Amino acid sequence: MTEIPSKVLSHSGYLATIAPDRWVDGAYTLTVDGTPQSQVNLDDPTELFFEYVRRMGHVIDQIGMPGEPITAVHLGAGALTLPRYVEATRPGSRQQVIELESDLIDLVRAELPWSKSASIRVRHGDARAVMEKLPPGLQGSVDLLVVDVFSGARTPAHVTSVEFYRSAVALLAPRGILIANVADGPGLAFARSQAATLAAVTGHVAILAETQILKGRRFGNLVLVGSAEELPFDWMPRLLAAGPHPSKIVAGPELRDFVASAQVVTDDSAVQSPPPSKGIFQVKPGSS
Repeated sequence: MTEIPSKVLSHSGYLATIAPDRWVDGAYTLTVDGTPQSQVNLDDPTELFFEYVRRMGHVIDQIGMPGEPITAVHLGAGALTLPRYVEATRPGSRQQVIELESDLIDLVRAELPWSKSASIRVRHGDARAVMEKLPPGLQGSVDLLVVDVFSGARTPAHVTSVEFYRSAVALLAPRGILIANVADGPGLAFARSQAATLAAVTGHVAILAETQILKGRRFGNLVLVGSAEELPFDWMPRLLAAGPHPSKIVAGPELRDFVASAQVVTDDSAVQSPPPSKGIFQVKPGSS
């Protein structure tokens, strides 16, 4: 049996592993603390395996003209699934990736190297702290900002507040888009508060998710999209409805109903995202 590459991350103490996909040659899954964090296909970086990541890819495809290089900032690295996707679909893009766990980047770079020709710069440190110290030249020039920050299976509180989102949105170009990965379960209190908070900063917000998650019937990922301008999603409902699981976009009056009385989150009131039910995402040690 081939040994699975692994590393105990020095900051969190979590175990990170990289295992080959059972069914797709050239594809690998990064798991951290038993939770699958990323999946990449080294032979075809445009193939997005996780459904919520695929939805992020759909949004990215709508930025500017097809194939046009963009400037992107990614908070949270994982296995660099989306930076690889951006490079493959928009060659020449300038990308900044911020990751707290330097050991994780070392593991991914060694086992799943990305193209040396890609303009992808990795910065190490806390996502919010490093983001707020990015070069002044990036202020107001970022086309895409991805917020996908997790410690294990939960999003840290300090990247969920209105103060955080204000700092993030300050990086965006006039037509720039912020995409946030939000994990929540029945009741969706966390997701509602995040939608309210992002809307308070950007003005235009949409949610992309499976209908069963939106109905609060199970734990899962919701993709929040925010922009200062109207979002270009006219064709996307048909694409989402095609599956493999029924999905939809929540925007406009439906989004206001979704948010309801949820309060805007501040640094003083922020909490980390709720934990998933035991075993919902967990991968047993040694399995692949």
